[in-house]
Amino acid sequence: MLAGGVPRKHSFPPVVDPRVRLLVLGSLPGEKSLAAGRYYANPHNQFWKLMAAVIARDLEALDYDARLTALLDAHVGLWDVVASAHRVGSTDAAIEDLEANDLAALAQTLPDLRAIAFNGGTALKHGARQLGDAAQAFAILPLPSSSPLHTVGLAAKLPAWLALRDHL
Repeated sequence: MLAGGVPRKHSFPPVVDPRVRLLVLGSLPGEKSLAAGRYYANPHNQFWKLMAAVIARDLEALDYDARLTALLDAHVGLWDVVASAHRVGSTDAAIEDLEANDLAALAQTLPDLRAIAFNGGTALKHGARQLGDAAQAFAILPLPSSSPLHTVGLAAKLPAWLALRDHL
């Protein structure tokens, strides 16, 4: 559906199982990810490189389904804070009229959940608000965005991402 000619974009289902200890939340998939129907499909997004370092597994060598399985085997889940929104392009700054995913409800279904990491400032801003008081039950971990629009290099982002290991 269009509002003022701006397309409404929708997030993907969560990638979780009852073993998840760490939930990594993005904002809303970008254009390349939406077109491919895969989390972090833009080859310039550093997510898979960063998570490979976190779980000590070469995720880029795997096909998409195997990547997701590797994350789950490492007790890592994925989702987005935005269920849907109007947005032109891929930038978080263009998100309008967002509908939130029910993060608190998902967290309640994950008995081993210890920490929630937010991939970028937009995910943190909206996700922390969505969790409300439920956030007190978990370590909340802000991360520098893996997006190619966040131009800080991989080496500068890596220390914050490697801290995720403490929650696996």
